[in-house]
Amino acid sequence: EKLRQDNFQLTASIKTYIMAIAKNLWLKRLRTAYRETEYTDIHDNKFYDEINLAIEQEKNYWDKLQNYIHKISDHCQGLIHDIFFKEKAIEQIQQEYGYSTKHNAQNQKHKCVEQIRKVKDEDERNKKK
Repeated sequence: EKLRQDNFQLTASIKTYIMAIAKNLWLKRLRTAYRETEYTDIHDNKFYDEINLAIEQEKNYWDKLQNYIHKISDHCQGLIHDIFFKEKAIEQIQQEYGYSTKHNAQNQKHKCVEQIRKVKDEDERNKKK
């Protein structure tokens, strides 16, 4: 929501900004859970370990996704960024990228997502070796 505001100024890297949002969402969820849980349960070390693990998994997810996106074609990087991060409508993508139909734009989106899947699968195969 803030990215779409005209007066928004990013003062950190996009990665830092997204991680801060994720952390704040987790803390908000935890505050809600805290109200629903007994005080003694919250102060257990296991509770904090679970929080740290969840945050670390989220970091790893974004790091991996970022890595996969950097390995696909420049065209697909731009398209993925516009669709998923800027949340542009498919009609806007069609117009900006010069696709003749909305269907063609959706097909290209699918092909770009498939590029990411292939990179991910290849990365996982290489880690198993």
